Amino acid sequence: MPNAKHAQRLAIVLFAALTVVACSKENTEASAENPGHASGQHGSSSSAGLPKGHIAKGEELAKAKGQATGQSCVDCHGAEGNAPIDDTYPKLGGQYGDYLAHALQAYRSGDRQHALMTPQAASLSDQDISDLAAYFGSRPSQLRDLHKVHR
Repeated sequence: MPNAKHAQRLAIVLFAALTVVACSKENTEASAENPGHASGQHGSSSSAGLPKGHIAKGEELAKAKGQATGQSCVDCHGAEGNAPIDDTYPKLGGQYGDYLAHALQAYRSGDRQHALMTPQAASLSDQDISDLAAYFGSRPSQLRDLHKVHR
């Protein structure tokens, strides 16, 4: 292939790569500034097809004991979802609301199985799921990026 064609193709690929990186950086910055954005907290709709969540109601639900297990969300995941009882329980604080909503829907439907979460989620309404997702999505995040962690 002539050098001019090769250079033109290389320039197109380079432009596309820089565009993707720029868009990714914008989305990352927007997410960091707005940790609960996916839960509908800020007027956006939920990709989980749920109603808008309410943080205050979610906080009440997170502290309430579930009938199925006698546990509350914070019993296992800790205050604001950031202090799990051990390393096998995930930190929920600052997690994307849509991720949390989808996970709770999957536990409720039985598509995702866990000895405690499946029965705990079984009695949640769509509004309960939205409220919990809004609450935990609005909490300070202690999540960390593991891409630079070396073994």
